[in-house]
Amino acid sequence: MISSTLKARRAFLLAGTSLLLAVSSEAFAQDTTQPPTDQPQPGDTAPTPGNPEPTDQSSDQAIIVTGIRRGIASSIDTKRREQGIVEAVSAEDIGKLPDISIAESIARLPGLAAQRVNGRAQVISIRGLAPDFTTTLLNGRQQASSGDNRAVEFDQYPSELLASVVIYKTPDANIAGFGLSGTADLRTVRPLNFKERTVAVNVRGELNGGGKLNDDVKNWGGRASVSYIDKITPEFGIALGVAYLDSPSSNRHTKAYNYETFCCGIEANISPADAQDATFLTGQEVFAYSRNNKRLAAIGIAEWEPSDRVHTILDLYYSRFKQRETMRGAQWFSNVWADSQTFTGVTTQDVGGTELAVTGTANGVAPQLRNDYNKRDDWLFAAGLNNEFKFSDQLSLITDLSYSRNRRVETVTETYAGYGCCVTAADQNANRVFDSISWDITGDAFPQYSTGLDYADASQVSLGDRAPWGGWGHDGLFKSPHVKEQIYAADAGLRYQPMNSVIEAIDLGVNFTRRDKKKRVDEWDLMLKNDRLQTLVDSGDLVDPTSLDFAGLGNVLSVDLPSALDRYYDFVELEDANHFDKAWRIKEDVTTFKVRLQFASGDLHGNMGFQVVNQKQESTGSRINFIDSPATIEMVKEGTSYWDFLPSLNAYYDIGGGHRIRFAASKVLARPRMDDMRANLTPGFNSSVCGGSPPCVPGQTVNPWSASGGNPDLQPWRAWAADLAYEWYIGPASYISVAAFYKKLDNYIFTRVMPFDFTGFPLPSTAANIPAGVIVSPIGTVTMPDNGPGGDLQGVEVSGALELKRLTSLLDGFGVIGSWSKTTSNLNPTDNSGEKVRIPGLSGTVFNMSGYYEKYGFQARLSYRYRSPYKGEVVQLFTNRGFTQILADKQVDAQIGYTFPDTSSLKGLGALLQVYNLTNSPYRTRIGLDQGGPTTADGGTFIETYEKYGRQYLLGFNYKF
Repeated sequence: MISSTLKARRAFLLAGTSLLLAVSSEAFAQDTTQPPTDQPQPGDTAPTPGNPEPTDQSSDQAIIVTGIRRGIASSIDTKRREQGIVEAVSAEDIGKLPDISIAESIARLPGLAAQRVNGRAQVISIRGLAPDFTTTLLNGRQQASSGDNRAVEFDQYPSELLASVVIYKTPDANIAGFGLSGTADLRTVRPLNFKERTVAVNVRGELNGGGKLNDDVKNWGGRASVSYIDKITPEFGIALGVAYLDSPSSNRHTKAYNYETFCCGIEANISPADAQDATFLTGQEVFAYSRNNKRLAAIGIAEWEPSDRVHTILDLYYSRFKQRETMRGAQWFSNVWADSQTFTGVTTQDVGGTELAVTGTANGVAPQLRNDYNKRDDWLFAAGLNNEFKFSDQLSLITDLSYSRNRRVETVTETYAGYGCCVTAADQNANRVFDSISWDITGDAFPQYSTGLDYADASQVSLGDRAPWGGWGHDGLFKSPHVKEQIYAADAGLRYQPMNSVIEAIDLGVNFTRRDKKKRVDEWDLMLKNDRLQTLVDSGDLVDPTSLDFAGLGNVLSVDLPSALDRYYDFVELEDANHFDKAWRIKEDVTTFKVRLQFASGDLHGNMGFQVVNQKQESTGSRINFIDSPATIEMVKEGTSYWDFLPSLNAYYDIGGGHRIRFAASKVLARPRMDDMRANLTPGFNSSVCGGSPPCVPGQTVNPWSASGGNPDLQPWRAWAADLAYEWYIGPASYISVAAFYKKLDNYIFTRVMPFDFTGFPLPSTAANIPAGVIVSPIGTVTMPDNGPGGDLQGVEVSGALELKRLTSLLDGFGVIGSWSKTTSNLNPTDNSGEKVRIPGLSGTVFNMSGYYEKYGFQARLSYRYRSPYKGEVVQLFTNRGFTQILADKQVDAQIGYTFPDTSSLKGLGALLQVYNLTNSPYRTRIGLDQGGPTTADGGTFIETYEKYGRQYLLGFNYKF
């Protein structure tokens, strides 16, 4: 059954589309302030690294609008001028992209969707494919990432220092390193596009409407930026910018571990008796997160054009990002299989044909209290030097040198506490203090709990492991991932522009890119001093208790962990097999030979070309043998190389009157995840292989070896792609587009179980358990990423923008802009033909709609964003990355502002109020991946994570002179 919300959304979309198409062509007569779209426009030649196409910054542009309409018009103009299929978002003024972050802005573009991480849009999926398939550029140059993979986190780039972002959905042979799903090019200003000196100042205060969840972390901050652009001489200009961010964020978090139905004699622990066959929530956590995010970023740009023969641009970018996260809360198991636990007062409710225990009391529960403190520091630096030298009016040499470095250092600290004191670890399980916790999961929001004990009582709550079933073997943990990536690139090309020819330009070039990425994780177990004696916390190491009232749980003890850590804990270095598997280094050398022809014949325009790509990859890792003691670690280097031929075609045909048909076809690739390419291998040996029935006999061959690890021989994802689009450019800020795309992936990388030869691995001492005469084969299995079968991905995108004054003058100043995307795929990355596995990043439906008003200096905008359920990558237990099933995500944002007119003495001054996450929409995941996890009788799923981040308020001023 289709929900009322879905029906309403579809009706709204259909009504809007019908309205646009129903209005006559006469009502949409093309605006004369826009250059005719049936003629080639300046900038139709694809941009080169370091010299992206000019954006709408010159004061003598034909479009004389400001604010919201300026940004929309500039974005539409970029889309129209490009020969391939692109989407764009442009600044409304200097230092004013339309949202508080780049990711928020581009998430509103057709076919793009953001994943919220800690309440903020951080990574982007293009056309249903995970961020792994996207390349991110800064002024045409590849950017290093501080994550485990290649995907760039956009929160490291302040929107205040960018002029525009262009998303290439179809490849251009001039762009090296193009992504399989697309390429995001972040662009800064070009000083010589400005006629006069310009200074822009932006200052905003920021408040997180969720309140102070943790007393020692503020919920207010601010941001400020200054941009200085000066055309010092007609030939030389500079642009300098600094942006500072001090932004709070928080989230109220609950999580369900599992749902279970009990049997087999344990029912006596459940009352009343008619609830004994119900399904119960058997584990949960309630956490309160508070974060402070700080970023200092700066750009420096120098542009020199002493003549029409020489053009040089130097780009410098630096940012330092700091995040401090405090988390406090409680977690516990409620499971009648645990010693002394019972469920009483249970009431049930039919949910999808399943009898679910929605209220009751769990008795004999001992919650584990958590005090965590996490730090993240990122340093990003990028530099590029672009030179264009024209030998003649027809022949040019373009060179570009660039460097990008990204380094991240994190620390993840978690500690455990509980009610009662003070015993040693050896006695801990027998001396846990038990409580009765009531639950209520009848609503659609946070589950509600109530306890019998006061978990904020500093005289009763002590540090120490309270985990059930024997404990976790430590009283906390401290992990510190270190990631560093560097990219060096050199690009050189010749451009020949014939006179009076169908061929407008011929580009020949070569690009060399070296990528070097390494990771390690330092790990320690935290052990309480005095032989792990449970310890009360001194008052000087405490802050005011943290309230978990949003889930009904009351207050919990709050420790000032940064000051208390060394005082109460000993650090014991952890070096197990999993620890060594997290350390690796990947080096790649990619050489790309490029050929591109730009053509124009009547109303047909476009480009065609190809790339010949050679990649050499080398992985440094370890053979991690923990089967015997002492363990052995052997360093290895492995790798491979390969060639690819990547043809591409982009063409558009101008029908006239602003109508245009586009077509594109290409072969594209995306290189493997870098953590998947690690050379690490961890072997295992099943010495009980003969312990079954019937037993092994002499002469019988057994295969006890197995292993897991990465795959340094991985080949890229490769795909053939085709696009077809219709566009109608109605006016500077009005257009309609309908596009369809198809991708045929030749392969898909996923984890597989494959044969592996363990010859050379010494038999462990436990091999003596295998009877004499039984042959131990060196052939076993290895579980690792591999290139498996591919499949199809296809979709439809409808987008448009409309100034409503074109319908009636009564709506002068009002406008709408929106998009709807539908994507499907038969990709099934598994070797089990009976299993259905989702690909990460694929949302079947993505919908965006914004309405705005702008007139007499007033500006207002209301935006809605929807993304249907998808599989997303998140940080999971022990800082490992994994996948979860994220449910439908919705967000509403609003802003209102005023800019003083040119006739005012306050000319150039504006005020702006922004509210993000206006409806405080929740982030939700479900238990289980793909077809796994518990379900209701009718196939419905159970909620796993439920989070709310609060509204984000920004109030500030901008001034340009």
